[in-house]
Amino acid sequence: MSNEIKVLVVDDSAVVRKVFKEQLSRHPGITVIDTAPDPYIARDKIVRLKPDVITLDIEMPRMDGITFLKKLMKYYPLPVIIVSSLSTKGSHLAMEALAIGALEVMAKPDNAYSVGDVSVQLAEKIRAVHAAKLPWREQQQKSKNQTKIVSISPDRNTNKIIAIGASTGGAEAIKNVLTQMPKNAPGIVVVQHMPAQFTKSFAGRLNELCSMRVKEAEKGDPVTTGTVLIAPGNYHMLLKRTGAKYFVTVKTGPLVHYQRPAVDVLFRSVARLAGANAVGIILTGMGKDGAQGLLEMKQAGAITIAQDENSSVVYGMPKAAELIGAVDYIEDIHNIAAKACSCFKRL
Repeated sequence: MSNEIKVLVVDDSAVVRKVFKEQLSRHPGITVIDTAPDPYIARDKIVRLKPDVITLDIEMPRMDGITFLKKLMKYYPLPVIIVSSLSTKGSHLAMEALAIGALEVMAKPDNAYSVGDVSVQLAEKIRAVHAAKLPWREQQQKSKNQTKIVSISPDRNTNKIIAIGASTGGAEAIKNVLTQMPKNAPGIVVVQHMPAQFTKSFAGRLNELCSMRVKEAEKGDPVTTGTVLIAPGNYHMLLKRTGAKYFVTVKTGPLVHYQRPAVDVLFRSVARLAGANAVGIILTGMGKDGAQGLLEMKQAGAITIAQDENSSVVYGMPKAAELIGAVDYIEDIHNIAAKACSCFKRL
């Protein structure tokens, strides 16, 4: 038991609590130590049982999950996975939860997802957030105080591309990078491991905060100066080119590193089509998705940047890229936007 990841499931649905407890017990290294139907009961169990990870519903009676999460992050910070409905309201609340301090988000089981698939996804996320180092809240607070838009010469961004990949902790890391980008920055394509529906809310939230225009990518969207395209959940995103113009396509296909969208799929397409006209950025996340693709970008002439260990919530993907020689620069999250824009002076 001492090596097991101890999980507390907080959800007002008795069915969800039962299913999660049964399914997660089948995954080695994970133990659901208890469940709670609302935040008040959860609070007492957190103090008594000291879980390593919490799964949290955000639409509950008595006290909603957002209010509870704020209190938790202030008084007893723990790795939290938000388990939300796929409704528009649910996805918006999930984005708010990520901004407050939750590290992952996933959809509740429904007719679109088999219970087995959900349990595998949840188990992977539990392992990922358990690997997160405290205090990630300090990094998020620091980022609020350091947002400064960088500059780039308009003649340096023609036919240039920035490709970004991230996973656990990436929502806030991506926000940090994009809010510092000027509105005339080169077109940016982004893969963040996130379920379908949530990526649209994620893009919408970023669009409100950034100088650049941010949207969830659709097939045929052009990659142009001042625009950021976020890969839609459950679809791979690839760069395409016609003449001198870039655009994206989105498609289904096998999971890559257990992910769809996968960072490697995007980075490899950028390596093939943009070559030395690209900058690749790999941010916080568990596993090694994006490492090989970043190496291919570097081999094709792109400049590559990885988030450093100190500012990463989980130093998995950047470390994997560094270990295979895929990284030109290792930077604190607060310096990545400036570094990326400075690279175009060399391209």
